[in-house]
Amino acid sequence: MFDSPHISSAANSTKQPIRVEFVNPFIIAVSKTLETMINCKVVREAPQLKKERTMLYPVSGIIGLTGAVVGTVVLTMSESLALKSASIMLQDECKEFNADVFDAVGELTNMIAGNAKAQLEEYKLRLSLPNVIHGDNTELLFPEESQPISIPFQTDYGPMAVEIGFTATKEAL
Repeated sequence: MFDSPHISSAANSTKQPIRVEFVNPFIIAVSKTLETMINCKVVREAPQLKKERTMLYPVSGIIGLTGAVVGTVVLTMSESLALKSASIMLQDECKEFNADVFDAVGELTNMIAGNAKAQLEEYKLRLSLPNVIHGDNTELLFPEESQPISIPFQTDYGPMAVEIGFTATKEAL
């Protein structure tokens, strides 16, 4: 977990730094959800400011958040992790990408965002429905004023990251 109050880039001071109290619930939610739902060990790696606009891995679940903060949460993962997660959740081996695999990735994304949302009650957040994207070099858009952060994880079934870009409204400042 992080303990500094803001994560920002001095080189890009026009962007709002992401506040730690918005990030830590997602770190906790990723670990709890994957350990519970797919019995998978999760190891967090060093967070980094997201500089590229493309997805880190070829499978991503995307959810929008509104309330006292507005932003986007992306759960991006390797194909191996997506297929293994779907296989475990559906109790049936998934070898190729289909609607069931996309639904499983969307459900993981929804559970992680919902778990984090519960830890951020004071911000009165609302979640959009998750969208799932599969493909290489797909561009992601975060709120223009935000400086997105990427928090990579290693799992038993492949790498993943949670990428977060928020803009605080006046209520949250």
